[in-house]
Amino acid sequence: MNDEEEKKPEFITKVSKYVPAVSKPEYKQSLNSRLKWSGIAVLCYFILSHITAFGVEEGEQFEQFFYFQMVLGAKFGSLVTLGIGPIVTAGIILQLLVGSKIIKWDTTKPEGRKKFQSWNKLLAISLCLIEAVAFVALGAIPIKEGYGIMLFVILQIAAGGIIIILLDDLVSKWGFGSGVSLFIAAGVASQIFIGFFSPLPLPTGAYVGAVPGFITSIVSGEYIAAASYLVPIITTIAVFFVVLYISGIHVDIPLSFASLRGFGRTWSLKFLYASVIPVIFISALLANLQIMGNFGATTTPEGDSCNFMGCFDSQGQPKSGISYYLSSPHNIILQFFGDGLQRNEILRMITYGTFLALGAMVFSIFWVNTAGMNAKSVANQLDSMGMQIPGYRKDPRIMESVLKRYIPALTVLGGISIGLLAAGADFVGAIGSGTGILLTVMIFHDLYERLKRENLDEAHPLIRKIAGE
Repeated sequence: MNDEEEKKPEFITKVSKYVPAVSKPEYKQSLNSRLKWSGIAVLCYFILSHITAFGVEEGEQFEQFFYFQMVLGAKFGSLVTLGIGPIVTAGIILQLLVGSKIIKWDTTKPEGRKKFQSWNKLLAISLCLIEAVAFVALGAIPIKEGYGIMLFVILQIAAGGIIIILLDDLVSKWGFGSGVSLFIAAGVASQIFIGFFSPLPLPTGAYVGAVPGFITSIVSGEYIAAASYLVPIITTIAVFFVVLYISGIHVDIPLSFASLRGFGRTWSLKFLYASVIPVIFISALLANLQIMGNFGATTTPEGDSCNFMGCFDSQGQPKSGISYYLSSPHNIILQFFGDGLQRNEILRMITYGTFLALGAMVFSIFWVNTAGMNAKSVANQLDSMGMQIPGYRKDPRIMESVLKRYIPALTVLGGISIGLLAAGADFVGAIGSGTGILLTVMIFHDLYERLKRENLDEAHPLIRKIAGE
């Protein structure tokens, strides 16, 4: 066993040399420079999302993959068809393998975390090619005829996925925040803006934007139609403020410097301790299940497509089976005041909400343990900074025992709460999907808090104003 463990780091080190990566900066970047690189990465993401892969059929609609595109920052048919899917899927696989001790890596140590990150990137790049082949070969991306065109489309989509991985690497090393989070937030924010203000009409005559639709309906005296536009506006705003409020709940642990009497600080433990990561993982898992549900289906006489995941209508929306009960009902408020909620819709709410809550809890536990956020890692971190809890002897084991009163409970309760919050936001039919809004608000809230902790002396005046200085 010892010989094998000695060989593994050598193997991943050799392979890593051939894996494309962004080199770390040789000097410390200023805040303005880091924000600039993050902005460049997001701009590149937007440009790639508007470039259609050569060989893809023009004018194709992908409404059935809306959820996948929303939570994974993807845009089907473009060079970012895969979005952050390979990165997150690789993370899910390794989280489960490490968390279940199938792979015995100690991620509380720097060597274990480095090994995890190296394998995560290698697996993500491999998944770019695998997912590109699956999407094209199984018909999720309609293409022009010809095996040569098929191969070229696969290579374009896989290359786009690898570029997204490199852009994420660029943000993590040169920029500010996380590339994965920024791409999700950018995609959802653009969809929310379009969903609110777009004046373009749909083929049915309805408006894409809720605000123009509401105003037009009021002016024309169509008050029922106006209500159908108004409810999503209200629920979207309500979800925004609820998420913002819950993101601010935290427990403060008083700390003091062991060598300097009278000086101290507080260590805030958020109620949503694992932040937005558990929802990204469970949403990615659901999105991948949705993709699986659209593959290999046979058409019924009624025009539905059915496979082992259930049956789907002509728009790709689930009608029965596993996929139906693991998808969210929409606009339950309008349903309640309309024809009333059906029994199967209530059962669907329960199964979807339970799956999201339990899945987010599991991923929250795995993430806290693999990202060095558990009680032992935090205690060692604080001890290395010369901190101690007032009234207790300076000993990392004592600090760990105190933190164990809070961190495990916050990990579990925060994971369940954020899963239920995401499900509830989806139920009320918020614009841009409830899960998308939840992710976006939390991502921007985390960025805001990180910004406030930065040295803003050299920052642009607008940045200082945003941070409240």
